[in-house]
Amino acid sequence: MAVASKKIPAPDEVRVKTALLSVSDKTGIIELARALHGKGVRLVSTGGTHKAISAAGLPVSDVSELTGFPEIMDGRVKTLHPNVHGGLLAIRDDQEHAAAMSAHGIVAIDLAVINLYPFEEVRAEGGDYPTTVENIDIGGPAMIRASAKNHAYVTIVTDPADYPLLLEEIADGATRYAFRQKMAAKAYARTAAYDAAISNWFAEVLDVPMPRHRVIGGVLREEMRYGENPHQKAGFYITGEKRPGVATATLLQGKQLSYNNINDTDAAYELVAEFLPEKAPACAIIKHANPCGVAAAATLAEAYRRALACDSTSAFGGIIALNQELDAETAEEIVKLFTEVIIAPSVSDEARAIVARKPNLRLLAAGGLPDPRAPGLSAKTVAGGMLVQTRDHGMVEDLELKVVTKRAPTAQELEDMKFAFKVAKHVKSNAVVYAKDGQTAGIGAGQMSRVDSARIAAIKAEEAAKALGLAEPLTRGSAVASEAFLPFADGLLSAIAAGATAVIQPGGSMRDDEVIAAANEHNVAMVFTGMRHFRH
Repeated sequence: MAVASKKIPAPDEVRVKTALLSVSDKTGIIELARALHGKGVRLVSTGGTHKAISAAGLPVSDVSELTGFPEIMDGRVKTLHPNVHGGLLAIRDDQEHAAAMSAHGIVAIDLAVINLYPFEEVRAEGGDYPTTVENIDIGGPAMIRASAKNHAYVTIVTDPADYPLLLEEIADGATRYAFRQKMAAKAYARTAAYDAAISNWFAEVLDVPMPRHRVIGGVLREEMRYGENPHQKAGFYITGEKRPGVATATLLQGKQLSYNNINDTDAAYELVAEFLPEKAPACAIIKHANPCGVAAAATLAEAYRRALACDSTSAFGGIIALNQELDAETAEEIVKLFTEVIIAPSVSDEARAIVARKPNLRLLAAGGLPDPRAPGLSAKTVAGGMLVQTRDHGMVEDLELKVVTKRAPTAQELEDMKFAFKVAKHVKSNAVVYAKDGQTAGIGAGQMSRVDSARIAAIKAEEAAKALGLAEPLTRGSAVASEAFLPFADGLLSAIAAGATAVIQPGGSMRDDEVIAAANEHNVAMVFTGMRHFRH
């Protein structure tokens, strides 16, 4: 049953006489305490925060002076007391509440500045189970929620970034209702994200991939000018996952990344990470979340040139991802073409100076490559709900490939098959990818018919051959990959017509025998992976 309201109107202005300061992140807390003291505000604090403020020479009461009870159990119990929560939750204009405060000596707390134990940081740094549990805050969230609920009278501040706003607000010694509302909303979002991190950690360590309740929290990194289209609003939220990529990268130069830039850059970097840097330099060029060229070569510059050769038209205004440090030679090649974003694990000083000639070109240093085998979650919203799944971390190197045709692939065909299948994993379904000698020869993406994907990829290859002045497209003698099974022989026949001599696909169609027979008839080698990579 719902709790009835007291129906007492909230005052617009509340004078700040007593402030409770209890923070794990002590950024700016001494400066804030000094400013509050200068305005005649009584300071009350806890544990390490009390020590820090006291050491700065500021008068501050320990919370035990309010509670009449010492901090116990290694600090686990210090603020969970009626004198604290009564001071935060009391309705000042209610006679019953006022009488209770008077009877029990409860002091009204007008301002609470609280942030939480660093659970997210400990989890991200790989803390062991007992350490992570110990960094689950109890008193902090309780005080935050109490203060936020009673925002009619109490101002709650949970983010050090808001300290300047607070000081500006109380320049005359009081806070306004609109400010308290805003801070309360932010406080509840903070505790929600905190609890989400804890519940997701438990699900992870207890191996519960789909818990009964799933909450995904994030912190606003930046509000964007617009979303996918100018009439849509958007923001970039970070979850705290320490996976190298666009969310953790440093923007070395260029304009703010747009919504589409971030989406495409993530797709590009996840793709290029499939190619281990110790094996060969690799480059992926992405447009609208689909690769338009991928290649590996002896040098990074050559990998870029070969990736560009697959579809130089689509690469215009695209995203370039590299699996090794951006060097001067590669930078010189890239700046010849209009490009939106470059992302690499690191950038040499020489390359950075070259890219600086294009001041609007966004340059990101990610600090490392994401591990394509690492577990994780991906999510997308639907009307009235959310789809959550584990990250697609399957890799073709880990699969037991099954040769299903009379002719087995040659060593080179096998390498090209694996290359094409890696790329197909990152192409929107239905996907067909041709590859030859460590280079994509043609990519067909996102078609309703797999036959159309095969044909589009072949057409792209023919156009590229004309642009490069080649006698024939690179699909001649290539391997072709399908990210899901070929349901009929027609898709295979289209690939054979384009010049493919080897095919890699998951298998599992009711007509596998028909498809295998067509491959044998044309002396084409085919292998099954047993794993598909739908990407919608």
